Amino acid sequence: MLDIHFIRENTDIVKAGAAKKHVVVDIDRLLKVDDERKRLKQEIEGKRAEQNKRSSEMQRAQGAERAALLEAMRELKNGMGKSDEKLKTVTEEWQKLMLAVPNVPDISVPEGQSDADNKEVKTWGKVPRFRFEPKGHSELMTALKMADFERGAKVAGFRGYFLKNDGALLSYALWHFLSDHFITKGGWTPMIVPSLARREGFLGTGFLPQSEEDLYTTQDGEYLAGTAEVATMAYHMDEVLEAKDLPIKYFSFSPCFRREAGAHGKDTKGLVRVHEFFKFEQVILCEASHEASVKHHEELTANSEEAVQALGIPYRVIINSGADLGLGQVKKYDIECWMPSEGRYRETHSASYFHDFQTRRLNIRYRDAQGALKFAHSLNNTALATPRFLAVLVENYQQGDGSVKVPDALVPYVGKERIAP
Repeated sequence: MLDIHFIRENTDIVKAGAAKKHVVVDIDRLLKVDDERKRLKQEIEGKRAEQNKRSSEMQRAQGAERAALLEAMRELKNGMGKSDEKLKTVTEEWQKLMLAVPNVPDISVPEGQSDADNKEVKTWGKVPRFRFEPKGHSELMTALKMADFERGAKVAGFRGYFLKNDGALLSYALWHFLSDHFITKGGWTPMIVPSLARREGFLGTGFLPQSEEDLYTTQDGEYLAGTAEVATMAYHMDEVLEAKDLPIKYFSFSPCFRREAGAHGKDTKGLVRVHEFFKFEQVILCEASHEASVKHHEELTANSEEAVQALGIPYRVIINSGADLGLGQVKKYDIECWMPSEGRYRETHSASYFHDFQTRRLNIRYRDAQGALKFAHSLNNTALATPRFLAVLVENYQQGDGSVKVPDALVPYVGKERIAP
């Protein structure tokens, strides 16, 4: 959420940012509603002061004067009730409009109409050239008894799957490898966080109200998260941190759930787009400084790149265009790994920074060296998502005899160098 004072002082910038993100929001209406909200608050405060004055006079009044004051008090009370109801209605509209205002994208974010306008900024590794027609991961993993999609659909419905045998072992290996990769870096607090969370965390991180159709809900009103970011950010909700403790870095793991409501007909087979998966997420809370946010954003992206490089997977880094940014994101990088069966790169990691958009919604502040309270800045990055990354590994390391070579970095965790028929 942006500060209403910032919106007032930078109306043209906010409007331009919304246009760059292709977000429809009525900023002029928001400012009018805010004017009305402030007017009603002043009106109520004035009536309350008048009520206090009349109450004081009542203590000394008698007879007809007291009766007149009582009548005036009743009118004041009725007037305050009507003003309170008006303020409640106006405040509800104000809150809805405020939640719809997108963050202003960084000047380096490219213009664009869709993700087709994302800009490539880096490539790494050699795209594999096979002497045979590469197979898709679904076919490979089924033949090697690493996965069972037929029974997955029987048990869990559309996009259901089972990982088994070396498929399960390879997934465990990826989790252990990545955990060790971050633990050796130091400075990260590992956490296993809830997938089931209250509405406040989703509102705070920006997943509500915009992405409600993609979330699973419970009968008790909670939601199932599609990323550990939600619970990790809500961890410090309504807290005041100390500047000396910043940056705070979390390496969070959780099961994740997405309905994929907008993905009808996309990736209907295999492990690239499923309803239930597992993710490691990097989350950082830092000082309210653009320079600090940019520095940590590059660091988060580099962390994921190092892990992908250690696994020997060719990839590219793209900067997302304005139309491909979420409501709160100032800037986002995607890492896209090579998928041989499709002959193209597919997104596997995303790194974003938000300035104080999320922390303002979640009320996460810190006390700086001068004792002033400020909203922290927040960032996050997909450190690893499985089983999607399994699809990348299996396809890139497939062999002509139908086996799959285990990446050198994972051999100590899997206990073998090859997954054979």
